[in-house]
Amino acid sequence: MGRAGVIGLGQIGAGVAICLARTNQLAAVYDIRADAADTLEGVPPVVASPAELAAQADVVIIAVVNAKQTIEVLSGPDGVLSCARPGMVVVLVATVSIEDLDAIRALTDEAGVELVDCGVTGGPKSREHGLVCLVGGTDETIANVRPVLDGFAKLVAHMGGPGAGMAAKIARNVIVFGCLRAGYEASVLCRNAGVDVRQLAQVIDASSDSVGGPLMLAVRDDPSSSEQEAAVREYTRGLMVKDLDAAIDLARSYGIALPLVELTRRTDQAVVGLENVMGEKA
Repeated sequence: MGRAGVIGLGQIGAGVAICLARTNQLAAVYDIRADAADTLEGVPPVVASPAELAAQADVVIIAVVNAKQTIEVLSGPDGVLSCARPGMVVVLVATVSIEDLDAIRALTDEAGVELVDCGVTGGPKSREHGLVCLVGGTDETIANVRPVLDGFAKLVAHMGGPGAGMAAKIARNVIVFGCLRAGYEASVLCRNAGVDVRQLAQVIDASSDSVGGPLMLAVRDDPSSSEQEAAVREYTRGLMVKDLDAAIDLARSYGIALPLVELTRRTDQAVVGLENVMGEKA
């Protein structure tokens, strides 16, 4: 695969452009700010339009804010797709809904251009080759753009076919923001009980290896096919119920509610993978 162009020079796009410039894979950049590249080491000046960028790049990386901006840079006489040609690939690193992604894919399909949906994390370290890419697309397409992705990402995870990268990014964000809610509820307990929240944060960091992550049960064997696995999950459920009941009792003593904790307690069997209560496929 040939050289790449980057559209959108915010935190993510600027980092991608700098990394690709270091590996001599950067052909052009575009941003609505004409001076957006002036302070970016090794990055060429902003070109006049997305179309001018697309004329120079085989891989067009779109790092704008939302779906509306994505459609704007793809469409029209000055848009990327006005220069569509066989072999061109668009890599979308903006996080959009699956519905919006389908609309964007309809545009690229009509133009005969491949689209790779690429959820990214690690934005603050984007200039240090620190991005993680969750990509969706066919094996062939991902293999073709892999040199470019490797040029700016420390990890490229092929999550599945078209749409899987964006779905994976959305699922990851559910975990991130769900954990923020859990942290908030824990801090409410701490404030009411006179606990030093900063000290608790240090304890969590120091014990992270033993606590386990939010997907620690989701990646284990199916309990329906293993009595031993079912026993492990039942044991985990017993500990969880005991501890959550203690949290709910403590919260009740202060007259506060912990909705996430209460939901987890009500759906204890499902949380440990012993029951499906959300209509998911078996």
